Amino acid sequence: MAKTMQAVLINKKGAAPELTEAAIPTIGVHDLLVNVRAASYNPVDNRVRKGNVSIVMKKKTVFPFVMGYDFAGTVVQVGSDVTKFNVGDDVYGRTRNDRPGSFANFMAVDEADVAAKPQSLSMSEAAALPLVGLTAYEALHERMKLTSGQKILILAGAGGVGTIAIQMAKQMDAYVATTASKKGYDLVKRLGADEIIDYHTTDFSDVLHDYDAVLDTQGGDDLIKALQIVKPGGTVVSLAGLPDAKFASEQQLGWFKARLFGLVAHKITKLAAQKRVNYHFLFMDADGDQVTNLTKLVEAGAFKSVIDRKFNFDDAIEAIDYAMSGHAKGKVIMEMPAVSLN
Repeated sequence: MAKTMQAVLINKKGAAPELTEAAIPTIGVHDLLVNVRAASYNPVDNRVRKGNVSIVMKKKTVFPFVMGYDFAGTVVQVGSDVTKFNVGDDVYGRTRNDRPGSFANFMAVDEADVAAKPQSLSMSEAAALPLVGLTAYEALHERMKLTSGQKILILAGAGGVGTIAIQMAKQMDAYVATTASKKGYDLVKRLGADEIIDYHTTDFSDVLHDYDAVLDTQGGDDLIKALQIVKPGGTVVSLAGLPDAKFASEQQLGWFKARLFGLVAHKITKLAAQKRVNYHFLFMDADGDQVTNLTKLVEAGAFKSVIDRKFNFDDAIEAIDYAMSGHAKGKVIMEMPAVSLN
């Protein structure tokens, strides 16, 4: 039986990723061992590499580790207490925050974090969906509670989350404005955006007013501006802003982090209160049941994967560099070969 595999390793905080030999992970009683056939890059992958998100996680990142959260593949081994899946099943999902590992030939993942792969999707199309799909669903359906006719601004509409959020918002019959470059214009228009703002030439806060919701993927000054264009009672959900005390409480991170986040995010929460705007910092974790809900939406035609470029796994480092350049329109995929344990 094979004992090693190819994997993208991060050996220490901030280190460059390396494609190298690594041990095939050992599975627990509730785990699946998956032969990964495709994995997609997300900005959080680089943030975890740099150690920038440890403070919002219940457990600290342990180095060295294998990069990657989103995946699709085939089950090759099951733990003794697994009840939902069998060897040979095709699955997809987003492994939990403290357990990355999808940039590899094999990964161990809790059965609770995955769902059966939609038959209508290729491995690459399925691997492109979990994190961005779960994020868009949580933001638009659960936090914003977006309804027909409402106006939403989606920042960076040609990005991974943005491409799904635009489609989802239009499926909910909302009016969608988004920011994009000239290169991303045709893509976001095709996805259904009603109003497109070229962020190179126009400040969205100069032209948009009285919006019901903003999905902020940028943070910084864009988050401040987002709070200013939303009407009273509206909602801003940020993926790149500052976690606040409410987030710490929701995630059960303890009183110390709740107090710390309250201090750090004071400017944001104060402005939100002044504007009477609901502010949410969103940092997704794994949830197999929600991935199953994504499958239902995909099969109903609510949205589809948007893939910018596919790379062979031998070119994984090139794929990561390309994804980190910020030029991708949609998701960057790494495709892995079928590999036997024998």
